[in-house]
Amino acid sequence: MELEAGKKIYFLSDFHLGAPDRDSSLVRERKVVAFLDSIKKDAAEIFIVGDIFDFWFEYKTVVPKGYTRLFGKLAELSDAGILIHVFVGNHDMWMKDYFQQELNIPVYFEPRIFEWCGKQFFIGHGDGLGPGDHGFKFIKKIFRNPICQRLFGMLHPNWGIGLANYFSRKSREKTGNSDELFLGADKEWLIVFSKDYLQKTPVDYFIFGHRHYPIDYVLNDQSRYINLGDWIRNFTYASFDGTEMELKNWVANSQSTN
Repeated sequence: MELEAGKKIYFLSDFHLGAPDRDSSLVRERKVVAFLDSIKKDAAEIFIVGDIFDFWFEYKTVVPKGYTRLFGKLAELSDAGILIHVFVGNHDMWMKDYFQQELNIPVYFEPRIFEWCGKQFFIGHGDGLGPGDHGFKFIKKIFRNPICQRLFGMLHPNWGIGLANYFSRKSREKTGNSDELFLGADKEWLIVFSKDYLQKTPVDYFIFGHRHYPIDYVLNDQSRYINLGDWIRNFTYASFDGTEMELKNWVANSQSTN
């Protein structure tokens, strides 16, 4: 696919709306909405690469309370013909069909390869990829199991969402401040994964979230690894104009490069 002149593809991830409390989340949600509003004139497509919410579960007739500003803006952009893609993350993997039916937004549960302007993009949230982290990979299999999801869905939302929020807080406490610095190429699991993948298949850009630390890393003469950072502390995103890929920091009323 080719891009129209003056159009861009945008990538962002890890809003974790709902955490750590309603007031903090609302401030963050308004920033995300303001950013989406700022790109609507030149956005050809928008990729939201996981962990929109700190927790999300779609019961048969119930979805978590809140997020009306974000939903309204996504609906506006989608109705205007801007193609929006959403990838599930490890915090909101229990999506079903709400986004597809209400917002006309496709949802992806696994990484996907896209191509624009002759460039290959490997896009996914990034959780569970690369070496190590066997405990999380085991838990992810349990959470993705349809039987486990059905059993969780039998809980009343007040109990189910309360329990999930508790475990989300514990997950953040375990992570600590490890997302505040670059660990080195040999310890950044998504860089290791990208290098291993390149041994079999050429890719120009690996685009991930999950890490909460913005990274633009050259893998070889052709390939780059981009981690989108987050919208908790960094407020970072990436854009591709058909030629150049840039990782930037967004500030209201301006767009400044990191």
